[in-house]
Amino acid sequence: MSGAPVEWRARNVDWYLPSRPAGAMLTRLSRWFIQPVTGSTAMSSTPNDNISRRAALARFGAALVGAPAILRGRYRVFTRSAAEYSARCIKLMEESIVVDLLNQFRFQDYAEKPPRIDRWLKEPGALSAADAEIYRGSKMTAVALGHSPSGYDDAIRFFADWNGLLAGYGDWFTRIDDASDFARAKATNKLGVMITFQNSLHFRRPEDVNTFWGLGQRISQLTYNMNNGLGSGFLELRDGGLSVLGQSIVERMNQVGMAVDVSHCADQTTMDALAASKRPVLFTHANCRALAPGLTRLKTDEAIRAMAKSGGVMGVAFLRFMVREQEPVTIDHVLDHVDHVVKLVGVDHVGVGSDLDMVGNPNPIGGGLDPRTQPNFARYHYHGDADGKITIAGLDHPKRMFDFTEGLIRRRYSDADIARILGGNAVRVLSDIWRGS
Repeated sequence: MSGAPVEWRARNVDWYLPSRPAGAMLTRLSRWFIQPVTGSTAMSSTPNDNISRRAALARFGAALVGAPAILRGRYRVFTRSAAEYSARCIKLMEESIVVDLLNQFRFQDYAEKPPRIDRWLKEPGALSAADAEIYRGSKMTAVALGHSPSGYDDAIRFFADWNGLLAGYGDWFTRIDDASDFARAKATNKLGVMITFQNSLHFRRPEDVNTFWGLGQRISQLTYNMNNGLGSGFLELRDGGLSVLGQSIVERMNQVGMAVDVSHCADQTTMDALAASKRPVLFTHANCRALAPGLTRLKTDEAIRAMAKSGGVMGVAFLRFMVREQEPVTIDHVLDHVDHVVKLVGVDHVGVGSDLDMVGNPNPIGGGLDPRTQPNFARYHYHGDADGKITIAGLDHPKRMFDFTEGLIRRRYSDADIARILGGNAVRVLSDIWRGS
């Protein structure tokens, strides 16, 4: 190997972490499989090799001179990606509970006959270990789904399908029902799933809240983009605020311990819900209008202050047209929204709600509802990059929380604050809400 450039790869594992002190680094190297590769040849090894501390250090030290990535303190941690991450980023992702407050799991790709998510939900055994590894390999601890039910029956069907999937693949996934489930999911390397909705059309009366709590629902967005009898979404012609029915639904959600989400609600409905709720209120996926004044889908500073006063949390979204009114849009513009919330109300009230599926899709592919057909859709100020993409480079793939974490490091957030943003704030707020009144 001498004289040849060396590339260090982690094989058949998710990451390795040479941490300090030196003894800890050696322990990690002997415990995890690290493979140096020179040219087209590779040192033969397997994940179960018994490598002593001394042998691991010898291999590591012999290659160090030819390993510029390591000298920079950056590492390739995924076998199918050339992306490099800092040891600090890797450690934070390894140790933190990471929560995406709006993750669509897997949008339909209609080029697949049928789309794989439909098969996963309907055909026992259709979800393979390779499929599951995409989710567990993301290193997210838990995600909240984003279906918008058309009514009560559709919502019942959705819960039946998803409770079936989670029960059928219990080695890889687990339902999040209470605060202790986040730590359990992290400890067992399973992806926690919160079965949640982006509309509350299924709540015909307050008693329905109890029904869906029993089925496992822990968050419900009061409205989607239009009026649904509870209140008005931001695309509605007129914002009538929270209705009498809406107030009764909020009251019952407070009682049972279901989180009130107002991400898509129009301004008056948002403020009315914040005033009506006696428990913390969520913006699971909503950015800051102060940074993009023309985007009425985003939340005003007044609303963000009221959310924080309620004890809530706001998930920052990763869609281009929710970050800036015009191109270009980069990860740094997303981080500007994090900074704004922190400066306005403090670091305890910001998290992540990417509004993507796990692989980085923002919408179904090749079919399904085209969101651009909605009335008053121009209010979104929808725009994409030169290729028409509405996702953001670096935040458009399953490992996006690593890239987001690196961004927070660049912005000089402390490890404790990054852990809060990645998921600690979401867990704290949901733990409070789920206790009920």
